[in-house]
Amino acid sequence: MKKTLILRFSSLGDVAMIVPVTRCLCKKYPNEEFIIVSREKFKPLFEGNQNLSFFQVDFDNRHKGFLGVFKLFKDLKKIKPNKVADLHHVLRTRILTLLFKLCFYKVKRLDKMRTEKHRLTRSKNKVFKPLTPIHFKYQEVFNKLGFQIDLLKDHTYPIPKNLNNFENTNNNPKVGIAPFARHIGKVYPLDLMQKIIAYLSQKNQVFLFGFGDELKILEKWKSSYKNVDCPSSHSNFKQEIELISNLDLMISMDSANGHIASIYNVPVITIWGLTHPFTGFSTFNSIEENQFTVDRTKFPLIPTSIYGNKKIKGYEDAMRSIDLNGLLFRAEQILNQTSS
Repeated sequence: MKKTLILRFSSLGDVAMIVPVTRCLCKKYPNEEFIIVSREKFKPLFEGNQNLSFFQVDFDNRHKGFLGVFKLFKDLKKIKPNKVADLHHVLRTRILTLLFKLCFYKVKRLDKMRTEKHRLTRSKNKVFKPLTPIHFKYQEVFNKLGFQIDLLKDHTYPIPKNLNNFENTNNNPKVGIAPFARHIGKVYPLDLMQKIIAYLSQKNQVFLFGFGDELKILEKWKSSYKNVDCPSSHSNFKQEIELISNLDLMISMDSANGHIASIYNVPVITIWGLTHPFTGFSTFNSIEENQFTVDRTKFPLIPTSIYGNKKIKGYEDAMRSIDLNGLLFRAEQILNQTSS
């Protein structure tokens, strides 16, 4: 059986975006094995395919630092792969893929579109046009390796997972809300987010997702509104995926939970801050009606960066220009469609 290594070490959202591609590969090439090489915490994303396995990297110990890269190469070489797909294209994977190339393995790397990203995010002479979605850049890597997959034709969604770990769910529509992101420039103002929660919790079950210090705020909101739960406080990642796959709607920032929901065919409304759908990081099979962005007539420098980590003076309240009423109306439309 031929084997292909798939390298992607972080972050959660980027790793989740690999899933539709691996589904296509596993379905179209059942006699080949595909090995995800990543961190253990991402493993639950890839369960369910017979010919897809997972190699856990150990960047805290064995694979730590520069020498650890060589140990990782040695460990991966024991798998006897035929091809290597670098879907990360960072220093660590560049060293790894160079070592594989020197040993005459077939290797292809992700095109990160650095020039195009710079043109899109620069302040002067901005070229405001959409970049190729990352899902299709991932697809491109495998097609260059000799596979023939088409996300638009070959992908099929799995059935939602059983809700074994959530006994408190009822028959009301289930709405997930992930109000936080890694960078503050992508976080919707919390007072406006509470308005979304207050409105949607009247007729729906609302589930709040976050981690770390975010849980303090989420638990406070949970106690303030009826029909609101915070599964992140009492569930592991695998259980959260189980719940997300059963949602009727996910409202997310430009962050991981939206990507996870989309790979289970859950409608996703994305609230964009200092980033924008044109960066290529929209959720899988997203539609324009579900993208809520900052008003560029007032804030023309959007997107200011790819990851939302670049602060621009005068843009602190840019997300307040997003149409809240339009967002709630769109949420109602989606929920009415799913319940009918």
